[in-house]
Amino acid sequence: MEAKGAGFLKVTGILMIIGGAISIILAIIAILGIAALAYISDGEISLGLLYAAGILSLVSAIAQLVAGIVGVKNAKRPEKAQTCIIWGIIVALLCVAGSVLTVVGGDAFPVASLLIGLVLPVLYIIGAVKNKAA
Repeated sequence: MEAKGAGFLKVTGILMIIGGAISIILAIIAILGIAALAYISDGEISLGLLYAAGILSLVSAIAQLVAGIVGVKNAKRPEKAQTCIIWGIIVALLCVAGSVLTVVGGDAFPVASLLIGLVLPVLYIIGAVKNKAA
């Protein structure tokens, strides 16, 4: 008998793999852009927050990729559901951390961005919880 959330977890895992891979590439490009900006500005601009945002983006993308791989690999294994739940929570927390960093940078709290960013991790967690219940 297949776990109840196996298909759900596998689909969200695949989406997280795709999103994570694209995000890794974009985060690396962003970090290189920040480095170029630092070079051009010749130290006149404080770029610490930008570097923090770039590194957080890269870490979040890697976590999303790993979570997706773990979800796809363990979709049919209810005994591994707790591991998937933990990875889903990590990805969700990193999404929240990105929103907090936006506020620290001086912008308004990005409610819509946060909600959109949490959709996939929450669906992933729901699939893992359904697997656990199997």
